[in-house]
Amino acid sequence: MDNFADRLVEVIRKKQSCVIVGLDPRLDLIPESIRSAKSLDASSIAQILLSFNKAIIDIVADYAVGVKPQSAFYEQYGWWGVKSFWETCAYAREKGLITIADVKRGDVPSTAEAYAKAYLEPKDIDAITVNPFLGSDSIQPFVKVAKENGKGIFILVKTSNAGSKDFQDKILNDGKKFYTFLAGQVALWGKELVGKSSYSSLGAVVGATFPEESRALRSLMPEQFFLVPGYGAQGGKAEDIKASFNKDGLGAVINASRSVIHAYQDPNRKDWKDAVRDAVMKMKQDIQNHIR
Repeated sequence: MDNFADRLVEVIRKKQSCVIVGLDPRLDLIPESIRSAKSLDASSIAQILLSFNKAIIDIVADYAVGVKPQSAFYEQYGWWGVKSFWETCAYAREKGLITIADVKRGDVPSTAEAYAKAYLEPKDIDAITVNPFLGSDSIQPFVKVAKENGKGIFILVKTSNAGSKDFQDKILNDGKKFYTFLAGQVALWGKELVGKSSYSSLGAVVGATFPEESRALRSLMPEQFFLVPGYGAQGGKAEDIKASFNKDGLGAVINASRSVIHAYQDPNRKDWKDAVRDAVMKMKQDIQNHIR
């Protein structure tokens, strides 16, 4: 079975890009040319989301290595929305993109196993985000299913939101912050998923909005790929994400959602597709300029 990290390294090198586009569509921001249905029931909204996502995927496929649909933006519309989520993942895979399902699942072992099978066995999802709050035994089912299916996992370690400090920065009895303890656990859990690229298929979510913390976490998790949210609309800049990379120029993929998929909110832009294309191209070049 192929190793997810090896596949990720291959596509990064092929495209000379580490861009992930977050597919978190907001109905009120979708262009009127797509959002023209007279009826806005759940089934119609789901179709609008899918049409929008397909258009975005077509635009970014040459510049991004993958997409990251956040499941909540689809689940809010019931089973129709969930259908749109899965159809989005399938279309992205057809276009050769890595798909990271941002589902943040985590539960007691038996339930974690069910979550792992739900998201890591189907062919249209390459990796998922996982919440480690329930401890080591809640992570092992994800590791097992990921290994069996050549899939990836990104464990929440230091998230990009301002409130992450409320829990993740707590000082433990040994003087370490909780997120650094968690980083050590992630490095340990990931050992059995290391591929030929020397990277593990078990990575970490580390926000772009905390560059100093990213630097410390990089040294603690040298074999982990970082999934880095917070670039763009949340305030993370290219110079902030440099600390997330290893010296080989690998080790991180950078996610942007609103600043790319809704780039056409700039009143000076007339063609929404051109605005999205310009935004993803600029993001790709901006990051490459800072990690060379």
